[in-house]
Amino acid sequence: MNKLSAFIYSFSLLVLVACSAGEAATTTGTATATSDGISTAVPTPTPLPTAVPTHPPATIADAIAYEMKGAFDFFWEQANTNPNSPGCGLIRDRYPGSPGIASIAAVGFGLTAYPIGVEKGYISRQEGHERANCTLDTLLGMEQTEGFYYHFVDMQTGQRAWQSEVSSIDTAILLMGVLTAGDYFGGEVQDKANQIYDTVNWPWFLDESRQMFYMAYRPEKGFEGHWDFYAEQLMLYVLAAGSRTHPVDKKPYYTFTRHYARFGEGQPFIHSWFGSIFIYQFSHAWLDFRDYTDKEGVNWFANSVEASLAQYNFAVLMAPKYQTLGPNAWGLTASDGPNGYNGLYGAPPSGYDNRAHVVDDTIPPAGAIGSIIFLPEQAEQAMLNYYGIERLKGEYGFLDAYNLSEEWVASDVIGIDKGITLLMLANYESDLVHQIVMQNEQLLEGLRRLQISRTGS
Repeated sequence: MNKLSAFIYSFSLLVLVACSAGEAATTTGTATATSDGISTAVPTPTPLPTAVPTHPPATIADAIAYEMKGAFDFFWEQANTNPNSPGCGLIRDRYPGSPGIASIAAVGFGLTAYPIGVEKGYISRQEGHERANCTLDTLLGMEQTEGFYYHFVDMQTGQRAWQSEVSSIDTAILLMGVLTAGDYFGGEVQDKANQIYDTVNWPWFLDESRQMFYMAYRPEKGFEGHWDFYAEQLMLYVLAAGSRTHPVDKKPYYTFTRHYARFGEGQPFIHSWFGSIFIYQFSHAWLDFRDYTDKEGVNWFANSVEASLAQYNFAVLMAPKYQTLGPNAWGLTASDGPNGYNGLYGAPPSGYDNRAHVVDDTIPPAGAIGSIIFLPEQAEQAMLNYYGIERLKGEYGFLDAYNLSEEWVASDVIGIDKGITLLMLANYESDLVHQIVMQNEQLLEGLRRLQISRTGS
């Protein structure tokens, strides 16, 4: 239902770089402007010069290349690269904040990033193989509870950090990366990936009385929370059902609440509690549901299309009220905000009465970019907008979020947000991640056991 660690938790005028370049040919004056095109005074017209140096406007290819390389570099550079360290391969939760702390979800996205890096030519296959191999060695040696991992760990030692929880969903994200790397690199990497997957005791994390997976386990308290509403946990059911060693049947998948609602005149869809858009993206980064329908007639890909469209339409409707939200900035989701990380950011429908979500004009680029396979034209439009805001750009692609009403831009990037943009852009370009993952026999068996089958088959 949420990002576990957080949920159990003016700028006066915005101008695209391309537009600013065009205006510069016809205006001068004493106006000052920030690097992202925010003017502090009205410029005065001047005659056109006889010759104007021009630069081609940014294209969506430019924006995609920028974000993909930046996101990949985060996973490649912000990892423990010491082959003799017990934390080799562990990846920071965020940067530059929280130094020394890794999240296992970031590791899952990172293990998926390495095949992307090889195919894009960022690294060699040998480099990717070595990094994946050392990461799996670390995972095999780390503290686990019935095969499940702690959410946050010390990236040097691999030991539990911050008294964090053993997390069912973060372990699932990790495993999707483990299996992706195993299937891509093969050999000893695949053997280790299968060993890690086969160790997970899925029934142990299941509340049999409710037929729902718990969200967390803490040795000091026991189990906490339930996956009782639609969220990012679809991958959890597929992984559990596909297990060769400790499988769980289809009952939990058909037990969680599927609450249908719509926004405006849109079609009803199964929505998340907080209305956060990442909910409709994370499982889809690996699992291609486009041609699959379950026994209740649900196509999760089509559901995410409707959810993304609702987010876009909400931002358009809110444009007169807010300075950031609009057709060029949409996709509300858990992210950093002016007052810190906020797991309640979202858009309607939410809860049972559309009151569960929070809106304060904060927009994370990952929101729209993560929906690029669902709503390509609108996502490209937003991405070009972000690409024109220089203050939003950093060494690892777009910073986590921005808010024009508060004149605020995030200082950090967050691993899972970099992960969803990288994976979805790779799928948008070539279906790369989907092509790797949808060949995995255990995951395909998981879909079969859940009675999620190809449409018409």
